[in-house]
Amino acid sequence: MDELIVQSEISSRIYTIRGEQVMLDRDLAELYDVETKRLNEQVKRNIERFPDDFMFQLKENEKNDLVAKCDRLNKMKYSTVNPNVFTEQGIYMLSSVLKSKKAIEVNIAIIRTFKKLREFSKHYNALAKKIMEVERKNDKQYRELKKALDALILESEAAERKTIGFIKSE
Repeated sequence: MDELIVQSEISSRIYTIRGEQVMLDRDLAELYDVETKRLNEQVKRNIERFPDDFMFQLKENEKNDLVAKCDRLNKMKYSTVNPNVFTEQGIYMLSSVLKSKKAIEVNIAIIRTFKKLREFSKHYNALAKKIMEVERKNDKQYRELKKALDALILESEAAERKTIGFIKSE
């Protein structure tokens, strides 16, 4: 049960920015139980371990969008420094520069959460594909049914035109 709560807490802090799933430096610092400033200091000391696909700094408009979407990030609106965000690989790399026991435990939980999100995404994509197949199949059946009904309507209209008028009965 405790693991589910931790994964829920972590997954609520994963955002999609620039097409990447990322976590904010402030959220990671909170999870690791260190100050954001200290986390970023360690990253700067080991900057060669964090290429652009592991970590990047948010642009002003990205920060503002994030603040607008997440009430809990309201304080970030007044910050003069744009936050760093870490991709999954960047978070793995953080474990090599943050060496506390807490950092190791949190990194394991984060890695498991990212894995669960990938599994969910895989199942979601498979379900979406099946729904699209059903829609396509139903759409084809609908077109065939509409075509048959249109043909019946045309036949009945033609039959009505032929029988207009009086028919003499014997």
